[in-house]
Amino acid sequence: MGKVISLVNQKGGVGKTTTSINLSSALGHLGKKVLLIDLDPQSNSTTGLGLNKADISKSIYDVITHSCDIRDAIIKTKFKNLSIIPSMIYLSGAEIELIQTASKESNFVIGDQLKMQIDLIRDRYDYILIDCPPALGVLTTNALAASDSVLIPVQCEYYSLEGVTQLLNTILLTQSKINPKLDIEGVLLTMLDGRTLVGLEVVEEKDDMVKINFWMHSILYGMQTQSATIIYVLYNYKCRF
Repeated sequence: MGKVISLVNQKGGVGKTTTSINLSSALGHLGKKVLLIDLDPQSNSTTGLGLNKADISKSIYDVITHSCDIRDAIIKTKFKNLSIIPSMIYLSGAEIELIQTASKESNFVIGDQLKMQIDLIRDRYDYILIDCPPALGVLTTNALAASDSVLIPVQCEYYSLEGVTQLLNTILLTQSKINPKLDIEGVLLTMLDGRTLVGLEVVEEKDDMVKINFWMHSILYGMQTQSATIIYVLYNYKCRF
């Protein structure tokens, strides 16, 4: 039975997609069967793994709205052991559609759509990673309901760290109302610029903020990190700190 991990942060630009792409690629390189679900309408994980949107006929939008079976939306990538369910821009309208359906059907529960589909394929993979949108809306709720744990990428700057408190409250609410087994995998500090005082202060401040696991191997910020996504180079193998 595969482990489902959502990468969540309501703040954009903190490294969710970059982490999703490279973590899934690294796990595949280590011999694990991995499925990456692009749940962000911006579709950056989709294009980041080299997919051409013009060639995509079924996406996560079709899965969530039950327009297709999840197995029909899975695409194998050129990377070892790594498949993806792509995203398209019209996924942004899925939240409104789900809310409208819930208002018409009394037995319709917002948040169950992705979980029901993932349960059909969990035994095919060792890990299923979900790249969530930068918002705490219906799509993220679906991801949290379907997940075993949450990984929180946090940029090493003050406002990003401050937003973790709000996210933790959402996770606690999800645990109490929807998914009591949801666990916090940890917080991953990203884009650490060791030359700045702010970045180093965030690293030091984390110990006093929340009593959860922080992944200590912070992702340093540099030109190699920025260019890795553009040229589809796996950051885990090409960059050295």
